[in-house]
Amino acid sequence: MSTKNTYTISIYTENNVGLLNRISAIFLRRHLNIESVNVSKSEIKSVSRFTLLVKVTEEQVKKIIGQIEKQVEVIKAFYHTDEATVYQESCLFKLSTDLLIQNDEIQTIINQSKSRVININKNFFVLEKSGTKEEVEELYHILDKHGIMQFVRSGRIAITKDEMPVSKLLQLIKA
Repeated sequence: MSTKNTYTISIYTENNVGLLNRISAIFLRRHLNIESVNVSKSEIKSVSRFTLLVKVTEEQVKKIIGQIEKQVEVIKAFYHTDEATVYQESCLFKLSTDLLIQNDEIQTIINQSKSRVININKNFFVLEKSGTKEEVEELYHILDKHGIMQFVRSGRIAITKDEMPVSKLLQLIKA
């Protein structure tokens, strides 16, 4: 039996309604979970990039890529190992302003975690942290003891260490 690994899937697409639903259906049919999803502009004008994080076997990820590329709007899909990418997550914590005033430990936590305060008022402050999933989760567990009012975390964002051939591929397709 093959070992499950973490893969980052990069999907370059036209920006059309319903595509996310069809992509997630590919995983649903196989009873596979998508760990995180991020959709944004790409480095190519008028092309969107989906970044998915999945934990599957290499055989499964190859089949998934084949199914994704059958979608009309999909230009090209790739999969990458963690070693082949530079990746981060971002998160926001909403905490009581009283913690900053009454608890010296909070300032130490902020400094040691390399997070930063991005908003502050008399009732709450917002702390931003970017890092690996593990770094974000560690900060969550530390701050949870002090009372988190709200928390949100992005999906993985990633770029490859090697050049992505998609720009050259698009030039060939559009020619």
